[in-house]
Amino acid sequence: MASDKFVARHIGPRENEIQGMLEKIGAPSLEELIDQTIPQNIRLDQPLRLEDGLTERQYYRKILTLAKKNKVFNTYIGMGYYDTITPAVILRNVLENPVWYTSYTPYQAEISQGRLEALLNFQTMICEMTAMELANSSLLDEATAAAEAMIMLFNSRSRTKAKAGANVVLVDRNMWPQTLDVLQTRAVPLKIELRITDVAEFEFSEQVIGIMLQYPDATGEVFSYRELTEKAHAADAKVAVAADLMSLALLTPPGEWGADIVFGNSQRFGIPMGYGGPHAAFFAARDEFKRSMPGRIIGVSKDQHGNRALRMALQTREQHIKRERATSNICTAQALLANMAAFYAVYHGPEGIKQIAQRIHRIAVLLDREITALGYRQMNENYFDTIRFALPKHVKVEDIEWLSLELEMNFRYFDNGEVGLSIDETTNLDDINWIIEVFAKAANKPNPKITIYPEEDKIDAALIRSSAYLKQEVFNCYRSETEMVRYIKRLEHRDISLTHSMIPLGSCTMKLNAATEMLPLSWIEFGGIHPFVPKNQARGYHEMMEELRRDLSEITGFADVSLQPNSGAAGEYAGLMVIREYHLSRGDDQRNVVLIPSSAHGTNPASAVMAGMEVVVVPCDEKGNVDVDALRIKAAEYRDTLSAFMVTYPSTHGVFESSITEMCEIIHQNGGQVYMDGANMNAQVGLTNPKRIGADVCHLNLHKTFAIPHGGGGPGVGPICVAEHLVKFLPSHPIMNNGHVGISAVSAAPWGSASVLPITYGYIKMLGADGLKRATEIAILNANYIASALKDTYGVLYTGENGRVAHEMILECRHFKATSGISEADIAKRLMDYGFHAPTLSFPVHGTLMVEPTESESKQELDRFIGALNSIYQEIQAIINGESDKSDNPLKNAPHTADSVTADEWRHSYSRQQAAFPLAWLKENKYWPPVGRVDDAFGDRNLICTCAPTESYQ
Repeated sequence: MASDKFVARHIGPRENEIQGMLEKIGAPSLEELIDQTIPQNIRLDQPLRLEDGLTERQYYRKILTLAKKNKVFNTYIGMGYYDTITPAVILRNVLENPVWYTSYTPYQAEISQGRLEALLNFQTMICEMTAMELANSSLLDEATAAAEAMIMLFNSRSRTKAKAGANVVLVDRNMWPQTLDVLQTRAVPLKIELRITDVAEFEFSEQVIGIMLQYPDATGEVFSYRELTEKAHAADAKVAVAADLMSLALLTPPGEWGADIVFGNSQRFGIPMGYGGPHAAFFAARDEFKRSMPGRIIGVSKDQHGNRALRMALQTREQHIKRERATSNICTAQALLANMAAFYAVYHGPEGIKQIAQRIHRIAVLLDREITALGYRQMNENYFDTIRFALPKHVKVEDIEWLSLELEMNFRYFDNGEVGLSIDETTNLDDINWIIEVFAKAANKPNPKITIYPEEDKIDAALIRSSAYLKQEVFNCYRSETEMVRYIKRLEHRDISLTHSMIPLGSCTMKLNAATEMLPLSWIEFGGIHPFVPKNQARGYHEMMEELRRDLSEITGFADVSLQPNSGAAGEYAGLMVIREYHLSRGDDQRNVVLIPSSAHGTNPASAVMAGMEVVVVPCDEKGNVDVDALRIKAAEYRDTLSAFMVTYPSTHGVFESSITEMCEIIHQNGGQVYMDGANMNAQVGLTNPKRIGADVCHLNLHKTFAIPHGGGGPGVGPICVAEHLVKFLPSHPIMNNGHVGISAVSAAPWGSASVLPITYGYIKMLGADGLKRATEIAILNANYIASALKDTYGVLYTGENGRVAHEMILECRHFKATSGISEADIAKRLMDYGFHAPTLSFPVHGTLMVEPTESESKQELDRFIGALNSIYQEIQAIINGESDKSDNPLKNAPHTADSVTADEWRHSYSRQQAAFPLAWLKENKYWPPVGRVDDAFGDRNLICTCAPTESYQ
């Protein structure tokens, strides 16, 4: 393996170690191991038709060439996307910091206290700005957050309304067009009726369950909705509001005029536009809706020592618990972006945020005055940042457009001929003068010169915010960069990430996110582009995305790809909606049944329900495989209504089921389509593919197989790949031609989370065909190496026909409970003392641990992990043998904090040495969990989801 090739840096085990690993496994060669693992009938006949892998230097030059093809203009289009300034201290210490971008979703609270605090700050910021009582720790984007609000309106309607079958939501026609499109996508399968009209035409019949408003609206106008809200509540209808977060520094927040739900986007708080994403949507509601809110909520609890500790609260994984009864399929959030937005608020504080908002508004007021003086008519009476002009008769829109493009500016052009400007925090004096110059030249008038920043406000007194916000200490402490970077580092030290040790989570594929792949994320050529600019300003993006689509098509065997879905669950939903549209196009309106194995990831049934489908569960046999006979019976039973079969391959149990092609044939024979969940694609690339097994559509988790970092819970990217007959149904977009003309949009941006696509692009380009295949082979090798090492102690629950696992395995822990009282959760917590994140806990089988090592982990790290688990096994044996107390032992009391180990008094029956340093190598590099075991029940009984004063925790 040449050391200048990226594959040598991406893959952990060295060539001289692989044979020894194979001997441990009992396989003569890597090729033989793969033959024993993957059924021969689904193996690829030829290598992937991709270019050879580039060196890191070659790739850097390639991506730099593409970046230079993107033209960064000053853009005043608005429509939910605005240029912003990411403070360098946040850019460098959060976005570019692998501790923040390689950490996992904080399901293991004790080793996630840093990112949990940052997310709690985000929730607090949202509650403060919106004047709402409760917020979650981010959703995907504004449009899908709107869809979640619409569904919540439907699910929380009164018993009277539900009994009457009320299903109408009144929607302001002046919401963002991309939001309206996504609302329609989501409403149709759930049989929610949207009545999109002017607010003045809202009629509150008995069928109306809620209203949806934009504040300020899509034209930039700001209205008082207090009376309308009162009218809605009088009619037993709830009110959901899309709000501009920055505007709420000046405008009366929706919570103060009676809104029930407030949602939107936090992009203006320091997150680059990035050609559409990713950006953290926000979602806030009144306290009464806390158990029906989608997404993750961070709550305050205490640990076993009584100390304050944070955790994810309430329905955090409700799609896994409720499955087909779930009210949301949200799995990924936008945690990394939410953290950045929260740090932006921490850094600027209330005074800074208000100053930024005032400056934006005052520049808009100045431009209103100066351009009106040139003979134009400004149409908005009250506005925050957006003004729109009716043109004089002698001025043509084409003149404005041509002149603005000459000066490298993008304006917004309304269908009625008006021209709009949305000001942002980057707008400066030069920009102001260039804007005025365009309108002056178009009107053939002298061009006035502006030399000082304006100080005039123009918001009606009835609309101005009078309440204080961001009052908490955290938003009023860190103004110097020195203090800010220390705060970020203080939180950073409270987390475990891939910078500390392997994260062996089954089904989550925590692999290397290479620095070379990550570099372009900081470049303005990728970050500084609005998603609705003319395509010729984003040529580098489009060249990259076309190549990426071709490469993903080759890898999956499918005909085409949509990059629009911005999470894995969003990809599931989009794939099912494409299948739904396919059946409708053939007149098969009745096909609405989805067969799903009982072992499936919880988002599968949840996504099916969101797509308006009926879920029928197919059992698994005693070996964990789908029961093919039961599948055949179910498929025949629902032959006339069968829509799809959702299958994860390799299975959620970590096995390549040999009957997969037979399963797909059964579905096709009964008129259905096969949806393959791509969560486990890391075991397929270069060796087999979804088309080869007989599937029709799959989604890919780019944040798993294709190296986009997890970022503490997101961003996720979930493109869907489809066979030829489904291509014409791929999601379109209402504003930009994204190359597809099928179903309406599934996310706000035409190409989803475009700014993180260079990561996957780089991963594929640097590995090349041979490297991608090699990565898959080593992922399988590493998994089988761990399985071989632990099969005689813990036991591996499921294997394939030849005794092999795929890229992950399920370790049996249930037998420990009866003999020692030790649960899988105790093992997970004890692993923290050894410096490891826990494997996936009790999924897909309760009482087990699911382990996935990935190809990026070295043999040395695998051995450390195996050593830790074997040491824990010996600790369990000590309990069984009576050598260790059943209730006072290192596992039951794990994790052990530095405070507890160094306390003056030590009351345990085992030593401090065993608690903190059970293995010698821990003395060289010890990670100390910042809190003891968290009391989950206390946190749910005493729900606190903001940075409340200290006395609130008593």
